[in-house]
Amino acid sequence: MSIEKEIKDLRSQLHQYNHEYYVLDNASISDYEFDMLLKKLQDLEIKHPEFDDENSPTKRVGGAVTKKFETIVHEHRMYSLDNSYSKDDLLAWEKRIQKVIEEEEVQYACELKYDGASISLTYENGVLSRAVTRGDGFQGDNVTSNIKTIKTVPLKLKGDNISERFDIRGEIVLPFDGFHKMNEERIEAGEEPYANPRNTASGSLKLQDSSEVAKRPLECLLYSLVGKDLPIDTQFQSLEKARDWGFKVPEIAHLANSIEEVLEFVTLWDKKRHELPYETDGVVIKVNDLKQQELLGHTAKAPRWAMAYKFKAEQVATVLNTVDYQVGRTGAITPVANLEPVEIAGTIVKRASLHNADQIAKLDIRIGDEVFVEKGGEIIPKIVGVNVAIRNHDSTPLVYATDCPECGTELVRTEGDAKHYCPNEESCPPQVIGRIEHYISRKAMDIEGLGGETVAQLVNEGLIKDFTDLYPLKVEQLLPLERMAQKSAENLVNGVAASVKIPFEKVLFALGIRFVGETVAKKLAYHFKTIDAIKEADQEILEAVDEIGTKIAESVVEYFSVVSNIERIERLRSYGVLLEIDESQLPKVSSAIFEGQTIVVSGVFEKVSRNELKKLIEENGGKVGSSISSKTSFVVAGDKMGPSKLAKAEKLGIALWDENRFLSEINES
Repeated sequence: MSIEKEIKDLRSQLHQYNHEYYVLDNASISDYEFDMLLKKLQDLEIKHPEFDDENSPTKRVGGAVTKKFETIVHEHRMYSLDNSYSKDDLLAWEKRIQKVIEEEEVQYACELKYDGASISLTYENGVLSRAVTRGDGFQGDNVTSNIKTIKTVPLKLKGDNISERFDIRGEIVLPFDGFHKMNEERIEAGEEPYANPRNTASGSLKLQDSSEVAKRPLECLLYSLVGKDLPIDTQFQSLEKARDWGFKVPEIAHLANSIEEVLEFVTLWDKKRHELPYETDGVVIKVNDLKQQELLGHTAKAPRWAMAYKFKAEQVATVLNTVDYQVGRTGAITPVANLEPVEIAGTIVKRASLHNADQIAKLDIRIGDEVFVEKGGEIIPKIVGVNVAIRNHDSTPLVYATDCPECGTELVRTEGDAKHYCPNEESCPPQVIGRIEHYISRKAMDIEGLGGETVAQLVNEGLIKDFTDLYPLKVEQLLPLERMAQKSAENLVNGVAASVKIPFEKVLFALGIRFVGETVAKKLAYHFKTIDAIKEADQEILEAVDEIGTKIAESVVEYFSVVSNIERIERLRSYGVLLEIDESQLPKVSSAIFEGQTIVVSGVFEKVSRNELKKLIEENGGKVGSSISSKTSFVVAGDKMGPSKLAKAEKLGIALWDENRFLSEINES
């Protein structure tokens, strides 16, 4: 037997043994025998580097060091899920589905929602090519070398009919047993124990040394195949196909024929979830049929065909010791309770949000009270009740803060607003630092070499008072700062200089105008084209822009009425920051044949997807309508168009085009 064949055979055997042990939980050889085979392979690979394979089982031990994780754009966006907390929420969701699907039967795939770190794995020709964190859903970090150390992630797939290229989504989790063992070792070593399995799993993915990741008993539970021309028609088939290819797919899943069956599954696992070896916080329910999923489509943030049912939060009792008041980037004040430490959902809780003055008054909460705390999907747990029956008779009502805890300015509260605010925008430290942190963040100016800790340091040392002060900074000004070396200082200055090329819509978001998030900033930028045009627009003109409501319009007008904001913009202009749209960034318009027309897309199509049809409408001057009305110009109707939509179009006399006619019109133009 040749050396190359011997190495390949050993790799194939070890891949199979790994799968049996970690995925099937049914080892066919002893640990000792496995270790001997692995050592034999390692020796052969060292002697014959010409046969190196980055997906060899020997690579599981890690060793690669990553100083900076490359940002990768997801080929298929990773959407969030809408949450539901009651039977009524699920019934309302089912009604929305039936309005679109109408007379067809709908089945639901029910799966447990494991609480870990989301990951997207890409396979090409049956081999793992990359692993990317969820990030913001559009892009994430390349953590391939760390993921390869996780034994339940197959490096090479098994079975037949494997798609040439696809993504598979899953959750990196840390089982309770492994988590407790890690904490026992840390306590013995005199180190602080980890807070909870979820955060530990998430943090593991960003460790710079992959050999450290290999030491952690992480697992990867897969739940969704994504790609083109996959050999599946349903979500349940995707789970079965993933298992066939060698992935670890949780066995706990149920195909429900009605929403009543869904609720039975939810009720069952709400009780049984504490028997599971992993953290879980709910059930994910998906429309099973993939064509029906395509028909339902997505909102801006989540698929309409899926819903996460969150289990009721665990609740515990503890004592309220004191209350602090935190100041946010916008000056909003959040009262935070300091509690007698208590364990809840696997985490030691010492602080909990009290939200606002109205919530404090509603609870009639007082220092020394026994309070009920729950943690339901929030980073900071919240107080939901008070045990008044055992309250001390001489306790007094809690008086809400009147002055800012950071700068001493008297707090204000506008009518109709639940929160108090510190109006000292220009010199209240948390507002100054928060505004700069927002400006430099990834979704805004994405300035390399600059983080929140450094921002605070620059402000506290008096080097900057505003994000515009970043631009004239020099390396020699930064070097005296603690933990600031020559290279770090150069990276910071270069990162700031590079930000002048950031597109206008991101600059507009970075300014931190209240209620102007990423999507609104893009709408305003594309509509008005320049910062000056937005500045000159009154409330009426702003509200005429698609999806811009009164609250947003009022906030924009108010922002540009403040002299310091105008001065801030002029300073950015002087440093070369882009304050107008780059025409090349605008949606490409191939023709204007649909200009002024509102077009609705309904049904399933053969030649192009619904999303591609919508893109073609916009590229040819039209506007995509969400529902049929008297303003609809025509409907691009595919297979399985809902009967009620068809009836409405006929009643209003709206023309129906099939996809051939639509594509033909575009080609002729």
